[in-house]
Amino acid sequence: MHDTSTGSDTGTGSDTGTGSTGHTARPSRRAVLAATAGLTAALTVPTTAHAATRSADGERRLRALISRMTLEEKVGQLFVMRVYGHSATAPDQADIDANLKEIGVRTAAELIAKYRVGGIIYFTWAHNTRDPHQIADLSNGIQQVSLDQPRGLPVLIATDQEHGAVCRVGAPATLFPGAMAIGAGRSRSDARALGRISGAELRAMGINQDYSPDADVNVNPANPVIGVRSFGADPEAVAGLVAAEVKGYQASWVAATAKHFPGHGDTAVDSHYGFPVITHSRELWEKLDAVPFRAAIRAGIDSIMTAHIQFPALDDSGDPATLSQPILTGILRGELGYDGVVITDSLGMQGVRTKYGDDRVPVLALKAGVDQLLNPPSLDVAWNAVLKAVQDGELTEARLDESILRILRLKARRNVLDHPWASPAAVDRTVGTTSHLATADRIAERTTTLLVNEDGVLPFDRSRQRRLLVVGADPASPSGTTGPPTGVLAAALTELGFTATALSTGTAPSAATVDKAVTAARDADAVIVATYNVTANNSQQMLVERLVAMGKPVAVVAIRNPYDVAQLPSAKACLATYCWTDVELRAAARVIAGRVAPRGRLPVPVQRADDPAQVLYPIGHGLTYQGLS
Repeated sequence: MHDTSTGSDTGTGSDTGTGSTGHTARPSRRAVLAATAGLTAALTVPTTAHAATRSADGERRLRALISRMTLEEKVGQLFVMRVYGHSATAPDQADIDANLKEIGVRTAAELIAKYRVGGIIYFTWAHNTRDPHQIADLSNGIQQVSLDQPRGLPVLIATDQEHGAVCRVGAPATLFPGAMAIGAGRSRSDARALGRISGAELRAMGINQDYSPDADVNVNPANPVIGVRSFGADPEAVAGLVAAEVKGYQASWVAATAKHFPGHGDTAVDSHYGFPVITHSRELWEKLDAVPFRAAIRAGIDSIMTAHIQFPALDDSGDPATLSQPILTGILRGELGYDGVVITDSLGMQGVRTKYGDDRVPVLALKAGVDQLLNPPSLDVAWNAVLKAVQDGELTEARLDESILRILRLKARRNVLDHPWASPAAVDRTVGTTSHLATADRIAERTTTLLVNEDGVLPFDRSRQRRLLVVGADPASPSGTTGPPTGVLAAALTELGFTATALSTGTAPSAATVDKAVTAARDADAVIVATYNVTANNSQQMLVERLVAMGKPVAVVAIRNPYDVAQLPSAKACLATYCWTDVELRAAARVIAGRVAPRGRLPVPVQRADDPAQVLYPIGHGLTYQGLS
C-alpha cells in the first residue's frame, strides 16, 4: 500500500507557510511558550499506554502551563465549539449573522477571545470546509488568534471525518469507503492505511483531532443512527479494525476518537432526537459492546466519545452515559484503565437534554468524568454554568485541572503544542494525491459484496449488454461527493465502455414512476437498480419486480444497507456497497463490468424478511466470479 508517510506532509515538518488570510505561521511560534520546549520528544512517542509517553519534565511543564491560567481560561479549555465561516476573522455576512444569533460573537476570532475555548469543530453546514487551502487558512487563522491571547495555547481543531456516510471534508480530499464497507473488506491493513492517509490529509489542513473511528457493534438492523457507520456485528472483527484505524490516524499526528461509549450499536432511537435505552446485560456488554473499546485503549487511543444513551445494566439511575459517573469514572477509567481524554457527543442532541437543563448538563458531565464538552447549544449558558459551579464549590478547580492536563497531554502527544500550523505546501503535496485516490479505489474494490448471482447474471458483458439503464434511489450524497448515485454509476459504466443512462426513481417511487422506468428499460439490454433502505411494502420492491419480470438482466445495488436484499426476493443479482459515495459506486461499476471480481463479505447478518429470527445470509457470506481475480 503506497501512501504518504508521516513526515512534513502531516504538519510535523519544516513548512510553516502562510495562508491567504495573512496569518503568518512564524517559526518562533512553534515553541508556543518557553515552558513547552522539548515536549514533542517527551510526549509524542507512540505507545499503547499513555502513561509510558510521559516524562517527569514534560508533566512539570504542562502543570506549569495550567498554573498560569485564570479560572476563566481553564473553563474555556474544556469546550469544543462550532463556529460559522470560512475565515477566522472575515467570514461572510450570513455567517456573521448566524454566529451572532447562536453564539453572541461575530467570528471565530471573537469566540476564542471571549471564551478561550480549547477546541473548534468544523462542519460543512457551518461553511468551514470549502476547499483544502481555505481549510488550512482557517486553521492557521484560528491558531494565530488563540496564540495571540494572553497565555495563549494552540487549539484542538476537530471534525467528523468517518468516511462513508459521515464526512465533513469532501473532494478533492481523498474519500474512502465507510466503516461497514471496510468491515466487508476485513483488512486491518486497509483500515490502517485509511487512517494514515486520511490523517495525513487532515493534518495538512490543520485538523488535528478526528471523531473517528466508530467503535459501536451494530447488531440492530433497524439502528437509525449507527448502521453502516459501524464496522459490523462481530465484536472481535470490529475491534481489530478500530485498533488498526486508530494506529493509522495517530501515526499521522491526528488524535483519533473511538465512539460512542459504552456502545450505541443496538438502539432503535436516534439520540439526536430521542433518548435511547440499551437493554443489554452487563455480561453481554462485556462480550459485545466493550470489546472494540478495550482494543482502542490497547492501541493508545487519544480520546473516547460518550453516548447519550441509557444503559441500565451499567447505571440504573436513568441518566445518560454522558452524565454517568458509574459508567465514565467507574467503568471506563476504573475497570478499563483509560486515562486519555473523554469527550461528550454533541451537547445539542436531545438524548442528553431530556432529563436536565442546558445549564446542568456540562456540570454533571464534568462530575461524571468528562474532559471535553462538545458543541453545547448555548456556549454562554454552558460556560457560565461551569464557572459558577467552581465558584460555588460544586466543582473544584483541581477537578478542572485534571481534565486540562489530559487535554494538554493530547495536544503535546500529537505535536499540536509545538507545531499547530497548516502549510499550503503540505496541502499541495498531500491532499487528494493520485496515489491516495488510487489506494481508496483499490480498498473500495475489496469491499464490494456480491450477495446474489443466480444464473451468472453478473458480470455484464459489453458485447451482449452494451446499453444499460441505471434507475433507483438518489439520496443526497455525503459531503464532498459528486452524486447523484444513479448518475455516478451511469457515468462510471460509460467510462468502462457501456452506454449507460440514468433515471432517478427515488426511495418511494410512485406507480407512474415505476411505469416510466419500465418503459425506459425497453430500450436497454440490462438494468441496474440502486436501492436505499428498502422496507416491507416499500415501492422500491415493486420497481425491482416489474423490471425483473421483463426478462432482461437486472442487477440490484444496495447503496446503503445490505439488508435490502432480504426485501427483494425477485432479484437474481444483488451487490452491496454499504454507502453511496463516489468511491464505492465506481468500485461497484467495475465489479458489474467484470473489471474486478467482488471480494467483500458481509460484516453483519441479514435476516429473512418473513422470519427475522432466521438468518438469510450469515456474517462472512459473499460470492465472487469464477476465473476473475
